[in-house]
Amino acid sequence: MNLKDTIVALASPSGAGAIAVIRISGDDAIKIGASVFESISGKDINKQKTHTLHLGNIIDGSKIIDQVLLSIFKGTNSYTGENTIEISCHGSTYIQQQIIQLLLRKGCRIANPGEFTLRSFLNGKMDLSQAEAVADLISSDNEASHQIAMQQMRGGFSNEIAKLREELLNFASLIELELDFAEEDVAFADRTQFRELLTRIEFVLKRLIDSFAVGNVIKNGIPVAIVGEPNVGKSTLLNALLNEERAIVSEIAGTTRDTIEDELVIGGFGFRFIDTAGIRETADLIEGLGIKKTFEKIEQSQVILYLFDSIKFKTQSSEYSEEIEKIKNQFPSKPLLVVINKVDLLSESEIIAIKKQLETIDIKPVTISAREKIGINELKNQLLSFLNTGALRNNETIVTNSRHYDSLLKSLEEIQKVNYGLQTNLSSDLMAIDIREALYHFGMITGQVTNDELLGNIFANFCIGK
Repeated sequence: MNLKDTIVALASPSGAGAIAVIRISGDDAIKIGASVFESISGKDINKQKTHTLHLGNIIDGSKIIDQVLLSIFKGTNSYTGENTIEISCHGSTYIQQQIIQLLLRKGCRIANPGEFTLRSFLNGKMDLSQAEAVADLISSDNEASHQIAMQQMRGGFSNEIAKLREELLNFASLIELELDFAEEDVAFADRTQFRELLTRIEFVLKRLIDSFAVGNVIKNGIPVAIVGEPNVGKSTLLNALLNEERAIVSEIAGTTRDTIEDELVIGGFGFRFIDTAGIRETADLIEGLGIKKTFEKIEQSQVILYLFDSIKFKTQSSEYSEEIEKIKNQFPSKPLLVVINKVDLLSESEIIAIKKQLETIDIKPVTISAREKIGINELKNQLLSFLNTGALRNNETIVTNSRHYDSLLKSLEEIQKVNYGLQTNLSSDLMAIDIREALYHFGMITGQVTNDELLGNIFANFCIGK
């Protein structure tokens, strides 16, 4: 990849639309843009100020391809930190291709995935964690993931890491200075202050590491396995939650042979509901495979939603209670939400009796009628209650990137080594090695330490025009 080239790409989604945006970036972007653009007012694009918008035609010789709006961003005032032109044209795929092919003939080359953002990083417009947040922002599909990506793109996470790294770097410099005066046995670094700093860094790192558990499910959606016996209304519940006929509903038991998944945003958070095959003893090979997959999905889920038929419970209460206890014991770390279905067929006193019976095994159920869509909002509120959203509400930094999580773990390990070295009076030269390693892993997060392979892996996941 030659980062001195002038690159071009479609910055809007591919396909026909009302408009399309074609982005050009590089030293020759304005010159190339001027060579294909004819201003309606006769202005010379080369002489216009940054952040100006111009109406005119894209021309290929004497042929007019389209009437467009051309935006100019000069040097460090652009997204990439270099001269940038954006052409807003009509959204015909033919027009898009004609303009891009013309720009290629004029000296541009097609941009690689994420190359505009890569140039922004390399030109110091953003650090690496902010650049990664750009991809997260583009892919965010609910309020929570959008909020986290915006907070990270604004530098909340990188600022926190940079501050810790700077403080540690200051002490590291003093430790390194001590090595130069080893024969004089001089101590430049105040060990008490250094210990306080390490304690503070360790506290912040542990908080950020712990936030990954919340951040990961927010970013990828909280998987919820809907389980229960056959024909208790699991598919009807999925349809009620999604407000569409997503799953086949039948009175024949064992209809669902495979898992069905779909996503729903509740209160700004993404939930991924998994309608599973009914759990029962069966001689049917295909249904048996579906039940096996049910338990696999329960393993992968964050929340188990156990659904049972209120009519059957009146005659099979002990079997249901045993099954609930079995699931609780088999998956003790997963929140279990017990849901009583078909309550529209019961009296109020019968519902109260079922609730009291379940309270004896420490279960507070939610009562619904999936078919009549009764109690669905209460069920959604209960699902939200399983989320630890305090950090998000308080606008705290939440880690969602597995690469950052890995670097934080390694940083914490090195900081703990340094702390142990202080407690055991380890020599400065050995302690300096662990400090350098901690600084290295801090730098990997923000991009102060990087390599071509890492950058290639990160930006390969971006869309072409970003």
